[in-house]
Amino acid sequence: MVTMKTGIKVGDAMTEQPIYVSPENSLEVCAREMEEHHVGAILVKGNDNLVGLLTEQDIVRNVIAKGKNPLDMKVAEVMETDLHTITPDKDIFEALDKMKELNIRHLPVVDDGQLMGLLTLKDVLKIEPQLFELLVEKFELREEENKPINRQSADEGVCNECGEYSDKLVESDGVMVCETCAKSQE
Repeated sequence: MVTMKTGIKVGDAMTEQPIYVSPENSLEVCAREMEEHHVGAILVKGNDNLVGLLTEQDIVRNVIAKGKNPLDMKVAEVMETDLHTITPDKDIFEALDKMKELNIRHLPVVDDGQLMGLLTLKDVLKIEPQLFELLVEKFELREEENKPINRQSADEGVCNECGEYSDKLVESDGVMVCETCAKSQE
């Protein structure tokens, strides 16, 4: 297997001083921190050790969607504790591979057991925007059947005669045209 390299290390792209909260903080405090710092994930540290990661998705899926009251809950009740990490010397493409494989968007960066930072998809795209196309290919499009481009039927599209969009194209002399143009060609 050939692994692509960008020449950019995780340590060069990561957020070096990510915000963190205690597992004992309320979700309300955590949500306010996320909003104040414009982030979608917060590291959770207990006794100066990384013990978890809390994302907006965790709050939506594990609290709001289940009808629980976030004001009554602690970070420890919702945070992800099965953490996947990466070292700062790895190439950012390797980090993207890992994110894709694990279906995650945030990777704590750890070196010799020490938390060094947090790498997010946004961090990678800021430093290497041309990876966006590769990123799109690597991450599967979810709910493809609900995307307009995938719902388009074979007889929908732009008329080759008048250039207007039609939800019912017909073939006329080997060309796809709208019904109006087809009638005018008869």
